[in-house]
Amino acid sequence: MNNSNKGKLLIYVGLAAASLIVLYPFFFMIINSFKSGSEIMHSPNALPTSWSAKGYIEVFDSVNLWRIFFNTIFVSVSIMVLNCLLSAMVAFAIAKTKMPGRQVWLRLILSSMMVPAILFTIPVYMMMYDWGWVNTYRVLIIPGAISAYNIFLLYQFMTQVDEAYLEAARIDGASEMRIFFKVVLPMMRPAMATVGILTFMGAWNDFMGPLLYIRDDSMLTLQLALFKFQQDIPAGNLEQVWAMTTMIAVPVVFVFFFMQKNFIKAFTGVGVK
Repeated sequence: MNNSNKGKLLIYVGLAAASLIVLYPFFFMIINSFKSGSEIMHSPNALPTSWSAKGYIEVFDSVNLWRIFFNTIFVSVSIMVLNCLLSAMVAFAIAKTKMPGRQVWLRLILSSMMVPAILFTIPVYMMMYDWGWVNTYRVLIIPGAISAYNIFLLYQFMTQVDEAYLEAARIDGASEMRIFFKVVLPMMRPAMATVGILTFMGAWNDFMGPLLYIRDDSMLTLQLALFKFQQDIPAGNLEQVWAMTTMIAVPVVFVFFFMQKNFIKAFTGVGVK
């Protein structure tokens, strides 16, 4: 075996080892969701002696899981769509239009990223309470409808779009809004997909927002439902906790797995320089 083949073999072995390290927590989670509570306690790392879906069945019997999934999907998709659209529009205005004070706005946006979000918790809660938004979908969606980080990320990709495309559209009489939707967004599809996936995953896994603002069980999201579920059920029914944890994690893993190619495309450049 020559040195080149030995190098490739070492790379493959390293990648296989890294893959096992990354995948093991998911494997651990899934096999425990099909065990009894006593088996989880005594043999957490072993395969189930007898595979059982009792945990999944009891989860559906204990909570209105379909409603909880609906709440989470509705909130996550709404935040993803609004955040992608609004963040892209701001990034476009700063990067590709002649809006006065563009660099000042960019610096203000970047400065806001340096302030810890926890400092805004009490002021934002007081605003939401005064507006009567507590325990509504609005309180979960609107605060996450735009992101300074996503604006900055999309701004970086906007700068890669060749000005020639935009100038050609302007010469043809297209408005800035039409240029944004018909010219820029198609070029930015991989970047938008990347931002969309990251935003969706963040909204799907959000715990603090629902914990602060949600009061009724009909408005629960998955993360808050899991938290309350762990408090309500006896400690011996661990199979239910593991089953619900699996149902929360697996959809996000599949979304990321099928959309991961967009992360690669997003960093290969857009437009023609």
